[in-house]
Parts: sequence; structure tokens; C-alpha cells
Amino acid sequence: NQVYGLDAAFSFYDNVNFNGYYAKSQTSGLVGDDESYQTAFTYNGDLYAFQLDHLLVGDNFNPEIGFMRRDDFRRTYTAAQYSPRPQSLDTIRQFTWGASLDYITTVAGQLETRISQGRFQAELENSDRINFDAQKSYERLHQPFRVASDVAIPIGGYNFDDYFVSYSLGQQRRVAGTVSLQRGEFFSGNITAFGYRQGRIEITPAFSVTPGISINKIDLPQGRFTTKLVTSRLTYTLTPRMFFGGLLQYNSSTNLLNSNLRLRWEYQPGSELFVVYNDVRDTELRNNPLLQNRAFIIKFTKLLRY
Repeated sequence: NQVYGLDAAFSFYDNVNFNGYYAKSQTSGLVGDDESYQTAFTYNGDLYAFQLDHLLVGDNFNPEIGFMRRDDFRRTYTAAQYSPRPQSLDTIRQFTWGASLDYITTVAGQLETRISQGRFQAELENSDRINFDAQKSYERLHQPFRVASDVAIPIGGYNFDDYFVSYSLGQQRRVAGTVSLQRGEFFSGNITAFGYRQGRIEITPAFSVTPGISINKIDLPQGRFTTKLVTSRLTYTLTPRMFFGGLLQYNSSTNLLNSNLRLRWEYQPGSELFVVYNDVRDTELRNNPLLQNRAFIIKFTKLLRY
């Protein structure tokens, strides 16, 4: 197997960027359709913003020692937004109207995914944000999609619409985060979802809690089910160069309870010591969770300057 390619990035002024790459692989037994390329343009102004991105990965493109999540697809993505700052409204810092289109086909041209979205955001002077989003989607399934242990969505093409509303508290608050509500269609059924993400509760300047929750109630012709994902992260800053963190996460879809404890110490600028403990348990037997994985890790780095 051989792979070769070229990539480049160009930046002009403060907010104009071009980037892209071209790559080709050569593998015994795979002939043709072995290229991949991408070209992208972004303009990120305060009043106007625009993005255009085109990516192709051939069916036989094979970076043997690399990592590739998907092949045989062509993706075109474009987005634009207009963000004025009204002078006549004392409580509003900035409005944003935006739209985007994500269009994915096979290299041969068969549509697999299409997501068109419209968005409105109002940023208040206290840094809080209100968002309203409407999304129209199409998804083609080439094999049954199992969304729960006893529920699978059949092969076929599906159109569905979704609507989102969220409120984000400014990060300067002692209690911050984003509360969101989603209502709409999910393949051949309906979905109602509630979430609290990017949460942060400051107990003291050195100790904070980062909670998160996602509840999805899905109603399909094949069945009804509710999924829950609950996370909680603790962070205690001992010194400016040392902190202790803990993460606890429960996923009702997999019945897994994950815990992670981590101590990070930057004993010299650029040199660090990590002490990590991981634990994964299956909670299907609620009275006696089964241990699936446990790990204790020590990582030591030393920066050498010449």
C-alpha cells in the first residue's frame, strides 16, 4: 500500500481562509476510484460570514496506516449568516440570521444525506443567548438501523423535520449552561428531546461542577423508547498548575456507568504528570453492576529545550 498527497492553507487579512488537499492511494487488488480531495473557503466577518466546503473520498481510497471513518462519498457543505448589532435596542448585543445546507451523495451520485437548516439567535447584553432552529433532513438507510435493543428502522429513504429552541446562560455567571428543547420527526416517527449541556456550577473559585443531561423520547411504528444520558464532572484546582477532575457518566441505551478520575500536575512549564483511573460497569443488573473494564494509568512528560 502506498499513499501520497499534498495539502495547503492560505490566509488573507483577518478572516479570509482557503485550504485543501489532494491524496491518492495505490493498493494491490483495488483499481480506480482511489482518490480523495477537499477544497474549502471561509469568510468570518462580524457582520457577514460565509463557508463553502467540498470533500470527496473514493470507494477504493485506502490510507492503510491512517484513520478514515467513511469512504465512497461526496460532501458539499455551505453556510451563510448575517449578524447585525442594533444600536436602538439597549438589551440586545447582536442578532444572527443563518442558513446552511449539508449534501452528501455516493461518488456515483446517489443521495444519502441532506440537511438544510435555518437559525436565528439573539445575544443579550448580559451574554445570554436565545436560539431558534428549524431543520429539514433526508436520510437513506442501506441496512436496518438499530436505535434500541428491540427497535430497528427498516431500509429506505426518510424525510423528517425538526424544531429546536435553546437558552444559554453567559459563562460569567456562577451557574451557566444551555437548556434546549427539540420537537419533530425522527425517521418514520416522532421525537421529543430535552437537554442541558455545557453546564457549569461554580461552588468556589477553585471548585466547580459541570453537569449534563439528555433525555430523548422517541415514538416509532416499530416501538417506543426513551434514552437518557447523564454526566457530571467535578474540577478542583489545587494550584494554577495542578487540578483534580472526576467524570461520572450513565448511558441508558448501553446500560453503562463510566467513571474517570484524573490528576494533572504541570511541575515545570511544558512538562506534566498525569495520574488517571478509569472504570466501566454494566448496570443491567442494578443490584450488582458488572465490572467490564478498569485501568490505572500514569503518564509523565518532560520538555527538553535546546
